Amino acid sequence: MGTPETSGPNAERLQAVLFDMDGTLVETEQYWGEAMFALAREFGGELSEAAREQTVGTSMRTSLGILYADIGVDRGEEQLLADTRWVEDRTAELLAGEIRWRPGARELLSELRHAAVPTALVTTTPRRLADIVLAAIGRAFPDVPPFDTTVCGDEVPARKPDPAPYLQAMAELGVEASGCVVVEDSVVGSTAGLAAGAAVLGVPSLQPLPPAPGLVLRDTLVGVDPAGLREVLAARDAVDVRG
Repeated sequence: MGTPETSGPNAERLQAVLFDMDGTLVETEQYWGEAMFALAREFGGELSEAAREQTVGTSMRTSLGILYADIGVDRGEEQLLADTRWVEDRTAELLAGEIRWRPGARELLSELRHAAVPTALVTTTPRRLADIVLAAIGRAFPDVPPFDTTVCGDEVPARKPDPAPYLQAMAELGVEASGCVVVEDSVVGSTAGLAAGAAVLGVPSLQPLPPAPGLVLRDTLVGVDPAGLREVLAARDAVDVRG
């Protein structure tokens, strides 16, 4: 699959905004961490904070590989699948509790819906868990669905940092990467958004994001509005022109 073009007339307008979920829109990334720490203890080990940071935004296969290496256990494919289910089930239990918005996230999403800017949720989280969070997000938007499309980790041919999830969302929205802003909190997520040809607004939560062409960094989403996202597009286009 080719990568959409990243410059041209469509870069002058905001066609769509594509959001990551855990750690970007809502404070749920820590629930995955709690489950990973608990699994490590099941093996008689303790997952290090450095290893946990490396798992942020990654697939369960990658995350568990990091965990195994960190605590020194060797697990086969069948055991990896069982461990995946264990972590997902534990996370689902935690998600059934309170789900809090990241600062400024609800307000930005509300402004985009009011302005009729198409939105997508693009998450590595599998559908059965994402739907728990989507139900909580949806309660804040009783009059209009918060997203025009949602893409989950078990619905794509490859997961972040591969651009496939964002390319799939763009295709479903019928938009070009040149007019899209991706909002992410992780290295793998921002890498995926940039590889898809979008401009990326990075708002780190549990891991730092190194500078990259096309990536604009903010401490929070507080005060970010559609005009600010158009500025993110303009910053990306300026890089394209210079490059």
